[in-house]
Amino acid sequence: MYQIMRLKLKITPLLLLLCVFLITTNCVNQNSKIQLGTHSNQEVIAAMTLEEKVQLLVGDDPGFPRGYPSMFGGDDTLFMTQPPVVGKTEKLVPGAAGTTFGIPRLGIPAIVLADGPAGVRIDPHRADTSKTYFATAFPIESLLACTWDTALVREVGATMGKEALEYGVDILLAPALNIHRNPLGGRNFEYYSEDPVISGRMAAAMVKGVQSNGVGTSIKHFAANNNETNRMSINAMVSEETLREIYLKGFEIAVKESAPWTVMSAYNKINGTYSAENPWLLDSVLRDQWGFDGFVMTDWFAGRNRIEQVKAGNDLLMPGSKYVASQIKAAVEKGELDEKTVDRNIDRILKVIKRTPKFKKYQYNDNPDLKQHAAVALQAATEGMVLLKNEDKTLPLKETAEKIGAFGIGTFETIAVGTGSGNVNMAYTTSIQQGLENLGYEIPVNLIEAYKNHVIAEKKRIGEKKSYFDPDVMLNEMDWSKHALEAVASVCDVGLFTISRTSGEFADRKIEGDFELTAIEKNMIEKLAKAFHAANKKLVVLLNIGGVIETASWKEDADAILLAWQPGQEAGNAVAQILSGKVSPSGKLTMSFPVKYADVPSSEYFPDPTLDPKEVNYEEGSLVGYRHYSANQIETSYEFGFGLSYTDFEYNDLTLIPSEGNKFNIELTVTNAGAEKGREVVQLYVQVEGEKMIQLKHFSKTALLQPGESTTLQFEITPEDLASYDSEQAEWKTDAGEYAILIGSSSEKVRLTTTLRLEKEQTL
Repeated sequence: MYQIMRLKLKITPLLLLLCVFLITTNCVNQNSKIQLGTHSNQEVIAAMTLEEKVQLLVGDDPGFPRGYPSMFGGDDTLFMTQPPVVGKTEKLVPGAAGTTFGIPRLGIPAIVLADGPAGVRIDPHRADTSKTYFATAFPIESLLACTWDTALVREVGATMGKEALEYGVDILLAPALNIHRNPLGGRNFEYYSEDPVISGRMAAAMVKGVQSNGVGTSIKHFAANNNETNRMSINAMVSEETLREIYLKGFEIAVKESAPWTVMSAYNKINGTYSAENPWLLDSVLRDQWGFDGFVMTDWFAGRNRIEQVKAGNDLLMPGSKYVASQIKAAVEKGELDEKTVDRNIDRILKVIKRTPKFKKYQYNDNPDLKQHAAVALQAATEGMVLLKNEDKTLPLKETAEKIGAFGIGTFETIAVGTGSGNVNMAYTTSIQQGLENLGYEIPVNLIEAYKNHVIAEKKRIGEKKSYFDPDVMLNEMDWSKHALEAVASVCDVGLFTISRTSGEFADRKIEGDFELTAIEKNMIEKLAKAFHAANKKLVVLLNIGGVIETASWKEDADAILLAWQPGQEAGNAVAQILSGKVSPSGKLTMSFPVKYADVPSSEYFPDPTLDPKEVNYEEGSLVGYRHYSANQIETSYEFGFGLSYTDFEYNDLTLIPSEGNKFNIELTVTNAGAEKGREVVQLYVQVEGEKMIQLKHFSKTALLQPGESTTLQFEITPEDLASYDSEQAEWKTDAGEYAILIGSSSEKVRLTTTLRLEKEQTL
């Protein structure tokens, strides 16, 4: 009996271990049968280990060769010494920005995230194959906005989304819709406008287009990310009223109208709290008030406190790090982070993953129709170029204008898009020179050779970029003698000078030599004007730029000015179609061109990189861009909404009819009163009784109208259009009183007016 008892005591620990093993094995076997899609998200989450959960929250570690863990320790000084990074991974789709963490045993795939404001950014070349993976470079978003054509922007989005789909991308990190608060903003080229209504509607159109392919979007950068200077840590001091009316409004429109799959939080702080750690922004506003039902991801390396990000509802922390995952795991184990909060965020991520091509096992072909996509890029480029000046019908070029005296580096080395994550690895860029030659125009060979040699020398002087994400350095413009210009003018039919600018992530622009022209550029315009005018010929200036520049001091020397922006890979062909008259320009400005930088409402507050600023104050409040100029009666060089055509338009028959719910229906007729076919952009502004400031509320672009043809446009004014934000009451409200309705071809050229009256205040 004693021996039997002794034997039992000896084997009990073994039996216990065996039982534990059998139970664990059984659980694993049971969990291995759980699959995303066939089981509920809650069942899938319950089957995850804590290690899997926290890794899913931070993405798949791309193995950046940097002092990566130190970046997450909360030391701002150390963090800011790290070099800037554009997301890049070699996993799944080489050159994409990153991937999420896959858990194959639960049927959870890793999905691919790629940059995309101007096109899908992936590597064009891969090891062990001669096949190329170039993507289409579409026009920058500033140009797309200047089309004022949401249907066209939606088509661009659909084309971009199709390309993403066929290259194996699940979510496009686009569109970007931060406000053009200041012309020096380094990433303004990635954004649409200084106005939140057009920003929101353009973003919504882009989202609808991309997502029509079953590919997701991530609208960014949420929010108040309006400068690159110290962008990783700068504190934006801005009132809630200003946030609501200007810097959040575009996001609100995009979320409500297009339901983007994801939102990307911004780097900066807002009133002392990082955007990525801000529950008011990410949960109260975005989810509770706007109804957003996707997931939020950080911008790459954004924020500091990863635990606070998880709590705030920043679901995915990119680009992924085992170190960060271990931080979150430790916080859960210590009771500092509720595992239910982790599960909540995972649930949001899984909901989106189930919608992706990767989860649906779409067999992408790596062979999108780049030729057809280039045609869409070309159309968009022509529709968004803005004719700023056309004295004595200098444009379109007459049939006799066959030989063009073309100057400016940008004529021969045309800039297609900006740098950083907004760049695209494209197969080609059609230069302005090539575009003109494609339509039969001739440029003197000596000019082509001179610029070719000059560019080679300038590139040798500058040297190669150290990294693919470094900003481009502008080449010094070529100067010409008075005698040489006169010689060219004597044999050419028209003069042309291209001004180019580049910008991108990591740095804001400068006033001298960037917003303002360089000394050589000013001298060249002056000398070219004199030389060609002396020969009784015209001078055309092209602006191949990504952001607003000063034009007031030199525009009188030019006979015509075409704002070509950075028009994507079909740049030269688009410019040539406008100059030749094959396409009548119909683009209009979605930003103001001030007479001088000091006129910009934020000029006193925009961060100076030489001072290493920790804060940026939004003292101008809601008076951004044209709102400021209209409220203070300040003259601009070219006003918001401005743009010329090769034809003329008349506005007539304005009617306003009240309808239920304090709404008003507006109707008017637009007629092509000129001799050329063309399209017109009609803008509807609201002006509160007793105020000078106007606000854009609606817009519409006509179809292509033949000479003499008319069309009827309709708008609906709602209480939301007339509301302002009351920060004390924390609500939107519409005041009783009169509101002027201004129908114009620009913010300063009002064609028709009417007035509506609200009898009582209304809270929304």
